[in-house]
Amino acid sequence: MAGRQVVIITADTQRRDMLGCYYGDEVKTPNLDRLASEGMLFERAYCADPVCTPARSAIFTGTYPHTNGAWSNGQAMGTNIANIGQRLSRHGIHCVHIGKWHLDGGSYGYGIAPPGWDPKWWFDNRNYIEGLPLDERPMVRGPKYIGKVTPEMCFAHQNSARALEFLDGTTDEDFLLVVEYEEPHHPWMAPEPFASAFDDVDVQLDDDAFIEQDAARPELHRLWAQHYRKQIPAAFVQTKRRFLACNSYLDHEIGRLLEGIEARCPDALVIYTADHGFSMGNRGGMYDKGPSSCEEITGIPLICRCRGLIPPGTRYGEPASHIDLVPTVLDFMGYESSPVLAGQSMMPILRDPAASFKEEAFIEYGRFTTPHDGFGGFQPYRACVTRRYKLCINLLDQDELYDLENDPAELHNLIDSPEHAAIRDELHDRILAWMNRSRDPFRSYHWERRPWRRDATPASYHYGGNKRETPGDPGFIPAALDYNTGLPIAGDFNQTYGIR
Repeated sequence: MAGRQVVIITADTQRRDMLGCYYGDEVKTPNLDRLASEGMLFERAYCADPVCTPARSAIFTGTYPHTNGAWSNGQAMGTNIANIGQRLSRHGIHCVHIGKWHLDGGSYGYGIAPPGWDPKWWFDNRNYIEGLPLDERPMVRGPKYIGKVTPEMCFAHQNSARALEFLDGTTDEDFLLVVEYEEPHHPWMAPEPFASAFDDVDVQLDDDAFIEQDAARPELHRLWAQHYRKQIPAAFVQTKRRFLACNSYLDHEIGRLLEGIEARCPDALVIYTADHGFSMGNRGGMYDKGPSSCEEITGIPLICRCRGLIPPGTRYGEPASHIDLVPTVLDFMGYESSPVLAGQSMMPILRDPAASFKEEAFIEYGRFTTPHDGFGGFQPYRACVTRRYKLCINLLDQDELYDLENDPAELHNLIDSPEHAAIRDELHDRILAWMNRSRDPFRSYHWERRPWRRDATPASYHYGGNKRETPGDPGFIPAALDYNTGLPIAGDFNQTYGIR
């Protein structure tokens, strides 16, 4: 098939170690493992925010949640934020979305195609659940029905079937096809034979599930672990079995989709990732995702395949981020990026993993969801991770610094270590510069004036002093006018407003 085709496939709540190609084949993901063997596997990829809606907002807009407004579940993005469907459809690219969207403020979605996406093919959680008979809806949401549902009842099966139907009808058109699976997210729904595949497997929790957190950890993390500790090990082991079973079923459905891609558009750029990870009792009981920058929560699988472009079987070991996916797709399609996009194209490293790219990834967190106050409520952090180190500024709690090379489980907080003060302060400077550069609306002197930062700028009513107008998004929103004159801003916009 001729033309430019991109297929983005996402999972919901999947750690890197839930793919065999990352840490071994016990988890039973042969289809994703094969995809990795035919393309590039990113060993150190991160989400922009470890919660569903914020994470997806970065994947599909190329902007950080603090920029696009979706910094919590339950919050829709701003209407002035363009998604990748809008960016491509204005160039005549056929954009189709199938599966979980979760960017319109509703948990199930609203069943309505947003701008940029073909309404004929739009299919989200609301469309799926309302397409089931009333008596079947509780079955596909209740864990007690795992293994008792037919494949045709499952969201993953319907997503694959609809995507294959779309591919069957394509010719040589340029398209973006997005298929977003909700699996292996709770309720871990899977039919047999997948549902019972791990019932008799000796499933183990990570070693750090059995530790006791000390005072060097953030208070919230200690409370978090204490809340769930009673579930170690029995309840968590059973949950992990369900997770891996649903994960194996997801791999099966992705295998169906990959067969269709290989038959109909074998030269397509295929991007696979998950929105965020999951803590399975780590650090003495921390469970689920939420206000932590730990690897199992913020680290995500990322695999890219494009025959003739990406060398097969390659692995990329430097930090990468969801924020770079939109610029990458635009570059692959042959279109310019936009000054509002926060990431950069990964095309150079897809062609050659030795090419120069970024040295760090940034991660943020606001709150888990606006409708309720669980998960600690408002717990903002900003983090910077390099190949070796990770610094997390927990605005209302204890800050964290970890040496990922010598302490991959992140058990020893080095925030007050004199030997690590220089690298700590350097990463801190990078976070502050990123917050300025990205116009983070939560900026304040509190992010700089941490107890351990000896040379912090004094507190000031006019902290920072720079104005940070939006440069405009060509084709979508105009650049700001000078507020004092009403005239266009002359010269270099970013330099004028001090945001370099």
